[in-house]
Amino acid sequence: MDGHKLFDLTGKTALVTGSSEGLGLAMARGLATAGATLILNGRDEQKLANAAKSFAESGHKIETRPFDVADEGAVIAAFEHFDAAGVEIDILVNNAGIQFRKPMVDLKTDEWRRVVEIHLTGAFQVGRETAKRMIARGRGGKIINIASLASEVARATISPYVAAKGGIRMLTRSMAAEWAKHDIQANAIGPGYIATEMNRALLDDPKFDAWVKGRTPSGRWGKPEDLIGVTVFLASAASDYVNGQIIYVDGGLLAVI
Repeated sequence: MDGHKLFDLTGKTALVTGSSEGLGLAMARGLATAGATLILNGRDEQKLANAAKSFAESGHKIETRPFDVADEGAVIAAFEHFDAAGVEIDILVNNAGIQFRKPMVDLKTDEWRRVVEIHLTGAFQVGRETAKRMIARGRGGKIINIASLASEVARATISPYVAAKGGIRMLTRSMAAEWAKHDIQANAIGPGYIATEMNRALLDDPKFDAWVKGRTPSGRWGKPEDLIGVTVFLASAASDYVNGQIIYVDGGLLAVI
């Protein structure tokens, strides 16, 4: 393939979960700029509508589909809608997630379950429905799970998030083990500390802000746009022999002590 076409996503359709704001929205913009038709997903219909409007104003092909990735019935219904509408997903980015900070001894099981179900079970459910259809069509596809530094290391007060992101690492490998023979590449992106609304409490804490900048070799927080390049790479033909991997986008944080 010509080098200039390796990253061309023209004619591809991408579903990005949790894409009404933050990392998901930035990655969706990057995929759209590379030529993909986008399906935005989230639970807040107004946020989705606002995001879709900004895409339309930029001339990108876009549609929205609100559903909770942790709700199996809602996920199946969404894919039945795609089937009926003739929508074929070539690229999935499993990005939907929440954060919940509490010491583990004070954590209620329902609080634990909600975080794990959105990050890990949601990625499994949406990935399963996507892969079923990719396999049936017989022309492969790309699945990109969003991992984290917490796929490798832990911090206090975020135990369900750490457990879920550790699970994402092995879910990604399991997807590769089962689906590579169908020309489906399943990989993950592990963001470092990124300046998003989900991290607002940390950004506004002067001590933590200084720790991030001092601990990260790049000396700064990441920006959502820092994930665009690796997202397009993993969604494109450029990564056709990359499978079961996590690429960390962390300013070098995991590389040093």
